[in-house]
Amino acid sequence: MNKMAIAAVVLAVGAGGYFLSQQGTSVVKNDPMLDYIPADTLAFSGQLVPFPLKDYLYSIAGNYQAYDLDKMLSLDDSSSAQERFFISLYKQYMTVLPEPETLLSTYGLPDSIKSYFYTLGALPVMKIELSNPAAFWAELDRAEQESGLTHTMGKSGSVEYRGYALTDVDEKEQADIVFAVKDGWLTVTLSTSFTQAELLETALGEKKVDHPISETTILQDIAKNHGFMQDSISFINHVELVKGLTSTDGNMLAKQMTKMIEIQGEDPFAEMKTPVCQTELNAIAANWPRSVMGLNSYSITREESTIDAVMVVESNNQVILSALNKMRGFVPSFASNDHDNILSVALGIDVNQLAPALNEVWKDLQTPQYQCAALAQMQAQLSELNPAMLGMMTGMANGVKGISVTIADYKLADNNGQAGFEKLDALISVSAEKPMMLVDMLKPFYPPLANIDLKDNGDPVDITPMLMLPPELGVSAKLAIKGSHLVAYTGDRGTELADLMYKQSLESNGFFNMSVDYQKMFAPLVDMAEMSGEPMPEELLMLKDYDMRLNMSVDFTDKGIVIGSKVNSKANVK
Repeated sequence: MNKMAIAAVVLAVGAGGYFLSQQGTSVVKNDPMLDYIPADTLAFSGQLVPFPLKDYLYSIAGNYQAYDLDKMLSLDDSSSAQERFFISLYKQYMTVLPEPETLLSTYGLPDSIKSYFYTLGALPVMKIELSNPAAFWAELDRAEQESGLTHTMGKSGSVEYRGYALTDVDEKEQADIVFAVKDGWLTVTLSTSFTQAELLETALGEKKVDHPISETTILQDIAKNHGFMQDSISFINHVELVKGLTSTDGNMLAKQMTKMIEIQGEDPFAEMKTPVCQTELNAIAANWPRSVMGLNSYSITREESTIDAVMVVESNNQVILSALNKMRGFVPSFASNDHDNILSVALGIDVNQLAPALNEVWKDLQTPQYQCAALAQMQAQLSELNPAMLGMMTGMANGVKGISVTIADYKLADNNGQAGFEKLDALISVSAEKPMMLVDMLKPFYPPLANIDLKDNGDPVDITPMLMLPPELGVSAKLAIKGSHLVAYTGDRGTELADLMYKQSLESNGFFNMSVDYQKMFAPLVDMAEMSGEPMPEELLMLKDYDMRLNMSVDFTDKGIVIGSKVNSKANVK
């Protein structure tokens, strides 16, 4: 296993756990940690107000998949000490995860925690509050003893740190993962043969940066522009990334890469540094400056947690954003609200606008005609994908504004040795300007529809024979036109949803929504398998008690592409 890959995985796992805890009502303007974070950081994620970590861990207790780690993370005689060390740390983390008290005491973490992730040029830095540093060092000692990997001690300024080698001693370039504690803050970063002593000193909190994020209003502006709660803000800066790749001294990343190129003697990004590429790439970055993340709301107790998070890919390209907005269609209210359904998936798309909108995007991506070789090549490839052909393909679906599938409830049964439904409440909908015309157009392609006497008045017709399903499956279905919606449904709850569709006007209110209740989805499958005596995969058995609900959405606004995620979890302690 590649040693640098190990480092990436370790930092990704830590950052992933950190991002999950980013909950949050005003930015802490005098937060001293912000003095050590450069304004030109490529990425930032700050829990600026203490997050109730202990309560959150209780609220998700039991809601994770405890796979057999020995099978997943197998080791053999060829495994390196580095692999054994990081796998030991991960296994220990998964072992104590179900017990919040044990997890906090094992790593020396406080009940409520602040944390940060940012970069100093290319150098990633993670900082986490500790309440008991000795416990954290003891955990590293345990992993050392189990793996055989030993650390080296170093000192930067007044801070002592541990370094664990990620590379073999005979490799030309060396890299260590560094752990240090200062004033109750744990720092995790990297030290390489390219890293200057001054940079490590800054990462470990011994030296402030020249142009810190605290001297800007970046965080406040993000929260204000997108309506985020200000306790927790995250972003990826596309402008600084492109500047670092296309210049020699435009920011900290550029300066680091220039020094690295001097040592290696080869510049892999030389083509991007030509004047024409610099101009064109920076113009693209200015049009898509950042990806920002924040929260609409959150609620954390030991019994239940709800986190409503949003990510926005910011854009100043109003041509593309306007085109994407034209594509938006109808999404049923129960696809995005907190209704009591198992699964609901909805795609709101205005088929009449699909081809014209994509054509606008296609034309804009070819304007201006790029001179930078890499960009010109991309444009040449794009020119072969003319979306005008899409108009011919979507002609039969004219007037369609959206489709949705909802499973409200179900229960399985054993019917004479055959699996069937004791109960099935479900709905499939197609929303269109003239749904009756849509049915008439489909009849030549599906002859059984010709025998259905469907009226444009909301009255349902039985379509069970048309489905030609086995009787033992126990499914009966109806078809109806409810206002602007063609609906096929089954069960009492399916009937309720169909009637609810009748009351909803055909408006462009979204693009994509999905909601799922994991426990309700998988519990009937497990119950059925247990009754039949069939062996169940361990993963499925665990999902039966996975008491979590997720709602995801994708939409377009005049500020960019918006991706929403709302997660509700209830403690499931056995």
